[in-house]
Amino acid sequence: MAGKLTDKVAIVTGASSGIGEATALALAAEGATVAIAARRSDRLQTLEARITSAGGKVLSITTDVSDEAQVEALVSKTHSKFGRVDILINNAGVMLLGSIDGADTEDWRRTFNINVLGLMYATHKVLPLMKAQGIGHIVNISSVAGRIANAGSAVYNASKWAVGAFSEALRKEVYQNNIRVTIIEPGLVATELPQHITDSKALEQAKNFYGSVKNLESEDIANAIVYAVTQPQHVNVNEILIRPTEQER
Repeated sequence: MAGKLTDKVAIVTGASSGIGEATALALAAEGATVAIAARRSDRLQTLEARITSAGGKVLSITTDVSDEAQVEALVSKTHSKFGRVDILINNAGVMLLGSIDGADTEDWRRTFNINVLGLMYATHKVLPLMKAQGIGHIVNISSVAGRIANAGSAVYNASKWAVGAFSEALRKEVYQNNIRVTIIEPGLVATELPQHITDSKALEQAKNFYGSVKNLESEDIANAIVYAVTQPQHVNVNEILIRPTEQER
């Protein structure tokens, strides 16, 4: 498939649904070879079939990003098969909302293990490869919640603030290696994220909030990612904040 990303190799985490799935399809449509990673193998196989049937190149690798060894295997397998890694989309994440008082602290650990450490592990593994290539692009998916804190989402806010801080510090470390860093901050997107909330009150509030406006679609975020990674090499789109038109905060 010819396109703006022909000959590029991309890794997309959290590719089994939502933004990750849409991004994998969009990158493949632009000619990129895509390594898709997530925990749900059956979903990955379905996505792999879609990309292959459209003429794209794809490799599916079942991966739990909270496990550093699995992330290392993901990057190693991708590099071994395709010889390079040009783009990393750190998309895997959870949104486990709820009050601090009375919270299930396992939700806190899960949030940071996936949203922060998983992203860091993947970045850590691709950096030596990108430096050796003399080029690369790392895209970290954050959230409006990484800019605005609200009651009931403190831990999710904290994880996304961490993504923002890590991304900017990373940019300052690697810009001289010709490696670009972009952070994407979506508002309300129609994905499975709210379904994972374990706190019943927080789940109800999230449903009401999502139902109050016309949500973005996963493809809207995928389009923003494609925009960032297809700019000329001298252009680094550092940050994209994208909300539904009807969303106030």
